[in-house]
Parts: sequence; C-alpha cells; structure tokens
Amino acid sequence: MAAPVLILDETDSTNAEARRCAEAGEVGPLWIAARRQTAGRGRRGRKWESESGNLASSLLLLTQKSPAEAAQLTFAASLAVADLLDRYVPPALVTIKWPNDVLLDGRKTSGILIESGPAPAFGMTAGGLWLAIGIGVNLSRTPGGTERPATCIAEHLGQGVAAAPSVDEAAQALAETFGVWLDRWMTFGFQPVLDAWIARTPSLYGPCTARLTNETLTGTADGVEADGSLRLKLSDGSLRVISAGDVFFGEAA
Repeated sequence: MAAPVLILDETDSTNAEARRCAEAGEVGPLWIAARRQTAGRGRRGRKWESESGNLASSLLLLTQKSPAEAAQLTFAASLAVADLLDRYVPPALVTIKWPNDVLLDGRKTSGILIESGPAPAFGMTAGGLWLAIGIGVNLSRTPGGTERPATCIAEHLGQGVAAAPSVDEAAQALAETFGVWLDRWMTFGFQPVLDAWIARTPSLYGPCTARLTNETLTGTADGVEADGSLRLKLSDGSLRVISAGDVFFGEAA
C-alpha cells in the first residue's frame, strides 16, 4: 500500500526533513517530496544535484528491524525506481548497477541514500529505528558535472508518452511502486526482493574494480551473497565480500 505523500515547494534535504519529523515524533510511513532541494546529499557525503523539475523524495519509516536488515531496503528502493521508469521509458533501457544505481540506457538517472537513527519514545511508541529512504530521480533535466554519465526520463520517452512526469506525479508513482516492494519485503523477507533485483542487474559477473574507503581492489565479480554484498575474486584467488563502495564493472575506476 502506498504511503501518503507530502509535497513541499522547497527544503534543504528531504532526508533531513524526514529526520526532523522523526525526532518530533512522526512515525510514518510518510513520503516527503520537494519541488526544489537546496542541500541534497548522496552516498559518501557527495552533493546530490537537485535541479528544478527533478524528483527529490524521502520515505520516513519506523521499523523494529536491525540496521543490517533495514539496509536491505536499498535493493527494494532501486526496484521501485526501475518500476517507476518502466512507466515512461522503454523497459529494455532500464537496468540496475550494484548496489542501487538505476541506469537508463547505461547512464545514471537516480540516487538512493538510506539514513537511520534511534526512534524517540513518544506515548505508546518506543524503540526501533527511524529510516529516511532518500530517492532522487532525474525527470526532465540531466545534471551537469556529474562523476559518471547521467541522463533523465525526458531524453528516453517511450512510445505514446508525451512528456516526463511532473514532480507531483512522479512522487505519487514512486510511493506506489515502493509500496509494492515494501509490502513484499515485510511479508516474505529479503529473498524475493533480492531475486527480482538480480534479474534487473546484468553486470554481476566479469572484470570489476571496487574503490573502497582505504583501498582499491581489482578482480572478477562473482555474483552476490545472500545479503546482497558483492563477491569479488582477486587475482591471487582470494575472495573479498564488498558491502559498500564505488564499483566499476568492465572498466577502470
């Protein structure tokens, strides 16, 4: 079921707004979207460009799951974005790159950042984590100066689609597609989510470079573990399991 959507004209960061709401006692689920975001953030502290006409949104959710289990929702988020893109562009162009980059014709069109913290106790509510599942999608504009090639929905419209969705339309559509995967995860666990994610992720095998915080590893990607971590075989035959980092498949870092 889709959570309600609150759309703001402007905010610094939808994730920051979700956090403020959580600390004030809001338990969600609630989507917070903005028509303009002035201080968006991506993974590893990077700035996320939020141009007017593109979607910036965050789902505020309270969960009793462990942080490790809650991190599984990054895979659900990427599937939700892929399903959103399918509504407006030829589905054959939509793929996922480990762990949660959603690509359109091989170029990045979305960013996902999950943040969490201990949920404050209010009334009958106590314990657990608040989650801010931040998702940005390039709808009508492609940001410039990005580290990797980027694109937007407007550049790849499918047959019979006149224009990219508005922020309001895309926010509601994302709430719907994410609701499907959230319900599936909560009912059946992570495996169905991971199976669907693998089916959308073609580049899980072959030459791979992983750029981590303190080292860069080069080897051969060999699929994923049960928790979605990437398996990387090094030239000396050893195996490294990568849970976070910048990963490049079939190319130099």
